[in-house]
Amino acid sequence: MRAVVQRVTRARVTVADDVVGEIGLGLLALVGVTHDDGAAQAATIARKIADLRIMPGERSVTETAGGVLVVSQFTLYGDARKGRRPTWIAAAPGDVAEPLVDAVVADLRGRGLTVATGVFGADMAVELVNDGPVTILLEA
Repeated sequence: MRAVVQRVTRARVTVADDVVGEIGLGLLALVGVTHDDGAAQAATIARKIADLRIMPGERSVTETAGGVLVVSQFTLYGDARKGRRPTWIAAAPGDVAEPLVDAVVADLRGRGLTVATGVFGADMAVELVNDGPVTILLEA
């Protein structure tokens, strides 16, 4: 499982011109799932997102009571090493990935965080103001 985490002053995701998830200060987490991921990887990614000390003052999003916007992102497992067209074979299919992304969201909410989400599998527009800029790649 992978997550690209960006510290943001605000972020939102829209589907068909409707805002479906929005946060102020916090983290945008783009989450990708591969074939052999399971509950353990989801828990590890959620813990890393919650405890990552990239908020102002070297604090975590948990310590600052910031929000987290979680957006599923199968393209994190795209491979473009050969040619110009990426392959997506390392990305897990939706029936495997969706419950694991949901598990990350549930774990973060269980930690008391305010979590907004995109819509799994939808054509989404993600807007953000990257603060810093700070962008971290997490893997589990």
